[in-house]
Amino acid sequence: MTDIAAPSTAGAFEVRPNASALSVEARDAALADLAFGVQFTDHMARMQFRDGEWHDRRVEAYGPLQMDPASAVLHYAQEIFEGLKAYRWADGSIHLFRPEANAERFRKSAYRLALPDLAVEDFIGAIEALIETDHAWVPGVEESSLYLRPFMFASEAFLGVRPAAVVDFLVIASPVGAYFPGGVKPVSIWVAQGFHRAGPGGTGDAKCGGNYAASLLPQQQAYANGCQQVLFLDAKDDRYLEELGGMNVYVVRRDGTVETPRLTGTILEGITRYSVNQLLEDDGRKVIEKDITLDEVRMGIESGDIAEIFACGTAAVVTPVGRLASPDFDVTVGDGEAGPITMDIRRRLTDIQYGRAEDVYGWMRKVG
Repeated sequence: MTDIAAPSTAGAFEVRPNASALSVEARDAALADLAFGVQFTDHMARMQFRDGEWHDRRVEAYGPLQMDPASAVLHYAQEIFEGLKAYRWADGSIHLFRPEANAERFRKSAYRLALPDLAVEDFIGAIEALIETDHAWVPGVEESSLYLRPFMFASEAFLGVRPAAVVDFLVIASPVGAYFPGGVKPVSIWVAQGFHRAGPGGTGDAKCGGNYAASLLPQQQAYANGCQQVLFLDAKDDRYLEELGGMNVYVVRRDGTVETPRLTGTILEGITRYSVNQLLEDDGRKVIEKDITLDEVRMGIESGDIAEIFACGTAAVVTPVGRLASPDFDVTVGDGEAGPITMDIRRRLTDIQYGRAEDVYGWMRKVG
C-alpha cells in the first residue's frame, strides 16, 4: 500500500466562500460538543465528470444537492466513498493520515463500480483545498479529529442499466470525537445469522454503500441482543470470520501471536489494518493472515488460548472486543477488559497520528 507523497491539485480548486458560515461562537459551541458524523463544516469540495474528463474543481458552501429523480445512483447504486481523518497536533499544525493509500483504494473501488478514474492528485487536492478553507473546524481536544468523507456517485439522469456518463465527486467534513460514545472500552459483538456482507466475485473489497446497506439489518439484530457491532462470516461456507460491519478483526493468542482473516476479495482492504500489521511486525510479533473459523475462536476463548480480540478501522481506530455472542453461545474474551496488546497497538498508532511519536513510516501528510 503506497505512502509515496503525491502531488496535489489543491490550488486548482476555486474557493467560493460560504456567506452563511457559522460565527466563531457557533463553531466553537459545535466543537465543544463532538459526536460522530452529525455536525459538518461550512464548505464542501466538488468536481464533475462529463464528456470524458473532470471539470469544475471548486470549494463551495456546504448544503443540499439538487438531483434529478432519474439520477442513476438512486436506481442502480453506482457510488463509492472513502473515510479518512485530519489531526491537529499540539503545535497547531494539521496532518492527514495516509491519504495516498485512501486515494489508491478509491481508484480500485471506482474500477469495480464502473465509475471514472480519479487521479490521486485530485483526490488529495480536493481534501487539502477543503481543509485549508475550513481549517478552524479541525478540533484539538483529546480523541478528536476532522473526519473526511470523499464520495462519488452517478448523477446522470437516465433509466437503463449501464455506467453513467456524468458523475459527481464531493468531499464533506465532520469534526468528531470518539466513534463509540463510551470511549475506549471493550465492545460486544453479535455473530450474524443467515446474513452475509459480501460474496465471492461481488463488491466486498470495494468501499461502496451497498456493502454497508447489507449490514444494517444484522446490525439491528446486534443492538437487540445487547451488542454494539456485528461480525460477518463468509458467504460460501458460513464458518470463517470476515469482518465487522465497518472494521477489520484480529485475534491475539496467549503466546502473543496475532491472527487476522486473509484478504479474499470479500473483505475491505483496511488502511488501518495495514498500519496495525506493520506496527505489530515491527514490534517482533508474528502476524498471520489466514482463514479463521468461528468454532476455533469460540473454543480458543473458552480455553484461554485466545487472550484478546480487537477490531480496527478509520472511525474507531483500534477497539477492544470483550464479548462474542450468538444464539448458540455467549463468551467473554479474557477477563472482559481491554488487553495489553490491543491497547499498546492503539496507543502507538494514535501517537503517530497526533504527532506524539516520530512518524518513521511517512504516514502523516502535513496540510498547507
